[in-house]
Amino acid sequence: MQRGVYFDAWFPRQHCYHPSLPPRRLRMIDDLVDYRATTLVWASLGGGSISLPYLEQEAFGAVDARARFYGFVNDSEFIAAAQQRGIKVFGIVFEAQGWEFPAEFSDGEDEILALNELRGAGHRDWIGLREFTQNRYPKLWKPFESYFPGGLLNSDGEPVTDLIEECCARDIHQTALHARWVECPDREHRCYYMDRNNPVWREYLKAVIRIQIDAGVDGVQLDETELPLGSLQYGGCFCKDCVKSFRAYLKALPENERSPHLTGVDLDTFHYGTWLLQQGYDFTGRLDSTPLYPEYYRFQCEAIRRHFGELATHARDYARSKGREVLVSGNFFNMDPQYLGLADDVDVIVTEMRNTTYRQPEWYRYVAGFAGDKDVIVVENPYGGVVPELVELLRVGRGHDLLRLSCYEAAAFGVNMAVPYGAWMGATIQDAFYAPHDVAAEVQGFLADNERLFDRRSRNEVAVVYSVESNRALIARQDISDNLRNARDESVRVPYRQVTEALAAAAVPFDVVIFPDARTAPDRITAESLRRYDTVLLPACTYLTAAQVAALHGYLDGGGRVVRTAGIGDNLAEDERAVLNNHPGMSVSEPADLSTLLPHGPQIELTATAGTAAVAANTARLADGSVAVHLVNYDYRPDDDEVRPLTGLDLRVRLPERLPVGTAYSCDGKVTPVDVRVDGRIHAVTLDALGPYAIVVLEGGAE
Repeated sequence: MQRGVYFDAWFPRQHCYHPSLPPRRLRMIDDLVDYRATTLVWASLGGGSISLPYLEQEAFGAVDARARFYGFVNDSEFIAAAQQRGIKVFGIVFEAQGWEFPAEFSDGEDEILALNELRGAGHRDWIGLREFTQNRYPKLWKPFESYFPGGLLNSDGEPVTDLIEECCARDIHQTALHARWVECPDREHRCYYMDRNNPVWREYLKAVIRIQIDAGVDGVQLDETELPLGSLQYGGCFCKDCVKSFRAYLKALPENERSPHLTGVDLDTFHYGTWLLQQGYDFTGRLDSTPLYPEYYRFQCEAIRRHFGELATHARDYARSKGREVLVSGNFFNMDPQYLGLADDVDVIVTEMRNTTYRQPEWYRYVAGFAGDKDVIVVENPYGGVVPELVELLRVGRGHDLLRLSCYEAAAFGVNMAVPYGAWMGATIQDAFYAPHDVAAEVQGFLADNERLFDRRSRNEVAVVYSVESNRALIARQDISDNLRNARDESVRVPYRQVTEALAAAAVPFDVVIFPDARTAPDRITAESLRRYDTVLLPACTYLTAAQVAALHGYLDGGGRVVRTAGIGDNLAEDERAVLNNHPGMSVSEPADLSTLLPHGPQIELTATAGTAAVAANTARLADGSVAVHLVNYDYRPDDDEVRPLTGLDLRVRLPERLPVGTAYSCDGKVTPVDVRVDGRIHAVTLDALGPYAIVVLEGGAE
């Protein structure tokens, strides 16, 4: 498991200004060593969306003597220093961002006197991507042509004279879109939402990647990986390249797959935006009923997959041309299913969660199911969650157990929660998120010292199926608003979430199995992939592919037990549904009724003097054949500012093998042998106390 650090290193009590990260210091390396860090994300070289010369200054620029006095270094020097301590650094490519900043210049425009934060010096103008394209400041930046000899041509064969105008996303009225979530409302800077479907922007991003690799990064992290699908929060993208590409996508569809809306439409001249406006649709609402919206969504998902793969391949190929290998990652925001098709192209999955809460084991199990055999590093999100509150608690010396829980919870359920080191607090809060040093070092030390107790493979008896197509519309309705609020409409019931929340609340360990839609990601589900589970739960899986139907039949015919909630396979022929529904291994349950969801009963049972309503559990199958049971205690008491220990905790876990030797590893560093009482498949142990987190390891050997 990775031990990631969310390494923006933005300044306390100041805006987190995208895209340029603050200068790095050698003292930071000492902190990272204390944190036992393996990987830094959002860590370096973000300034490419200002200009390529600006990025080169971040990478290789001179550092004056006064800054050297305090150990300041440029980014290439910082990367090398981190590598000497065994820490991998990812360069961050802000794909969606195209920046313009107010600046103040000397009379000869050979010196920048102020940038972004102005001070009334010299004369004022703008500097950014537009000015870079036009060689506006020849005394400050190398010419555009030194990076692109002969310039760049757009998809119409025209020379590009303004990267902003050429490459920004545009709504249905052709208004240029802004990336509002990174623009600070009390500053004059402008961040345009760029469009990766535009081949010019992809060529520009490749130049950013090349400079990062030249600077020595271990990996390239592509942020805003869903570009331009994120434009849906602003009304979608109808730039010329999206419109042309969507037209080609529709033309390539077989006749029997074309929507009835296209009857009589001339696809040689079709313009989706104009066509929608003529029918009274503007893409800012009613998307469920907007003609051709499902086709538009699938088109964008396919474009995301294709263009992400293009950039990932370029990064690897360029590095190899320099005699190096680099890792590739991307921000798979909230692990939304649109990223499933990108997973094969990354080495490490990085995800920014949509809603950061104090208890979310069911989300982590989904993330682990999505990732499969790949490492995952999770970072928090300041919008729509608890991060601002937690930062205020930590500022006054409180909330340490809440921070501990944040890191331990992720590890317990199969992924890594990055330690925040000057992490992003959004565009409105003037602050950065730093973990208290001693607490972060303590947590990371426990995870590092007990690394062998974490494994992606589980011994969980229950699998919950997440069907992408069945959940798409429901979750879109529940997860309302843009990414400045990240609100959730709890009046919308999502059976998948109801099932997983009920299981997690009852300390029932489970895996999540993803059923893709087979168009935007490979469908690799087989009966063999399900057979290791005693029970497979299908929460309202109203859409099933042929491969998924075959896998379920094979699992059921082999003696497996399937429990469904609501309908199943509404897209199937009636006789196909009937065969599944009438199978003797199939039963029906309400989403939160554990008595019928779990025909074999719960795999884990917990009892304690003080009750166990605040505990969640997971299992891991370790390399030596032993099993680790991870227990997280969420019983944080604000008045006491600590997690209340559970005393006399009895743990009963059902396992297929006999493992009569037990050891408890507490997050306070204590390692205690425990007696294991084995009765058939039931293994029972008693813990004197459970603090925020403990791992009970059951292994074979002499009793």
